[in-house]
Amino acid sequence: MVCQKDALVQKVCEFYEKISSLESLKPSKDVDMLFTQLVFTCMPPNPIDVTKLCKRVQEIRSNLIRLCGEAEGLLESHYSTILGSFDDNPLDHLEIFPYFNNYLKLSLLEFNILSQYTNKVPSKIAFLGSGPLPLTSIVLATYHLTSTSFHNYDIDPSANLMATRLVSSDPDLSKRMFFHTKDVMNVTSCELKDYDVVFLAALVGMDQEEKLRVIDHLAKNMAPGAILMLRSVHGARAFLYPIIDPCDLRGFEVLSVFHPTDEVINSVVIARKLPISVPIQSLDQGLGGAHHVMLPCKCAEIQAFNPLNKLNMIEELAAEDHLI
Repeated sequence: MVCQKDALVQKVCEFYEKISSLESLKPSKDVDMLFTQLVFTCMPPNPIDVTKLCKRVQEIRSNLIRLCGEAEGLLESHYSTILGSFDDNPLDHLEIFPYFNNYLKLSLLEFNILSQYTNKVPSKIAFLGSGPLPLTSIVLATYHLTSTSFHNYDIDPSANLMATRLVSSDPDLSKRMFFHTKDVMNVTSCELKDYDVVFLAALVGMDQEEKLRVIDHLAKNMAPGAILMLRSVHGARAFLYPIIDPCDLRGFEVLSVFHPTDEVINSVVIARKLPISVPIQSLDQGLGGAHHVMLPCKCAEIQAFNPLNKLNMIEELAAEDHLI
């Protein structure tokens, strides 16, 4: 009898073979169908630990995450172009994007989590990896943080051009939404220190090493006490997006981790930049490099999330402080 884990892995590998053989990942009937089926396969809660799978499946997972990222970028570009063609305010038509409701739920979740750990409304927020359709910034700015300015960073100038076109007709957001064409690793402390909150998109850093380099860069350059919001995944959803291990957030105090179990795919990690200077060991250094403090990790039990109820969130289990 095939165990649940083996059946799931086999199904995901079959999807990978089909997706990787596509001539294009641009939105089409076949592309949309395959990715929708893949998401529904990975969505149900599953205790699988993808980091323990064999090397071949690990490689397939890594490749699949990159394919998902590419397809997601193409999907956002496609709909950003359509929205930008409307003569009136494009933001009045966001519901045509097929996953808009998911962004509404995810943004509400992130806002509720952020509200638990901040005493004031942030004046400036940075979103790193905003893309051509910056829905998180738009939803947060429109519904939740109506006086906050949002600075969106993306390495692709065409993505920023499309995103700018979307908000330029809106009398409010056009004054509070800004776009910067820049590699995340080139965003300096002079810029980062001005932000109360920094959001890191799920697809900035497509593997663990890339993600750690970005996190270390933020730890060195963000203002002490500033909040970092990250998106991770749990269980089988890790075939779709990279995982962030809370204990990899060197230079930050991890406050909480939230794992939704509904159609909101991404988990949310919230951390605070340490108010003191902590040496961060470079990924390029060997074991003889500087020691660093590993801050208390707060793990989370999986619990269904009702985005309309602030109190229905995940129970936190605080781990004890320890040093390495």
